[in-house]
Amino acid sequence: MNAIETWGEMVRVEHEQSDRMRGARPADHWTQDARNFKADPHRTDDELVEELRSRLSPGETLLDVGAGGGRLALPLALTCSRVTAVEPSPSMCAVLRETALEHGITNVSIIESGWPEASVAPADVVLCSHVVYVIEDIEPFVRKMDQCARRLVLAVLFQAPPQSQMYGLWEQVHGEKRYGLPALPEFLPVLEQLGIKPDVFELEAPPPRGFDSFENAREMIARRLYVASGTDAMARLDRALEASLREVSGVWQIEGAQPIRPCIVAWETAGR
Repeated sequence: MNAIETWGEMVRVEHEQSDRMRGARPADHWTQDARNFKADPHRTDDELVEELRSRLSPGETLLDVGAGGGRLALPLALTCSRVTAVEPSPSMCAVLRETALEHGITNVSIIESGWPEASVAPADVVLCSHVVYVIEDIEPFVRKMDQCARRLVLAVLFQAPPQSQMYGLWEQVHGEKRYGLPALPEFLPVLEQLGIKPDVFELEAPPPRGFDSFENAREMIARRLYVASGTDAMARLDRALEASLREVSGVWQIEGAQPIRPCIVAWETAGR
């Protein structure tokens, strides 16, 4: 298989495994978690925001593909003349609208749609942060990003799948290997196959995901592993968490979980 086929197959088998454990997919995957993606647009301690901002020129237009709750779209709107946020999740769009209203940010428009079918005008810069992992048909997705960017495309990806810190727990609970989604190592060959030569910038790796309490960790991890309360799988998860969750300075973490470094993958489109 070539790089594009390999990417699609990885997404397909991961989705198939997830659907088998979870059952029917919810209409809005982010309903329970959307508010966790709310953030102050004026924060100054976010390395990713500052790195992205440094690549924008004041007054440029930005298209944010998979904007979520606006964690990036809203702070970058303070630099750009106009931001178009494309986001299919109604709950995420609600958080984005609420946060923009709270902070008086009026130069962000929202297109509540998936990317392939979204009707959008070109922008100076196209941004796509932590979205592509789940896109099975990656070629048209990336080509549309490339075609809609007058100057620059910025893709943000981890060096490993976002949920990979929980793969060991998955195997203990479900008794089978967790199929991983593609990430940066698979994305770069896809771009090469598409004739795109990007620059890659590594950022500091955040600490492994932490939780406020054991109970919060149990709830969140059970949801990520598609484990329902009162089942045998929940009993197995409880045993696994008792053995692997550790409290460090008031934060509960999975013992042995390794930090995952995020990267900015950038390529120029102007003049091509």
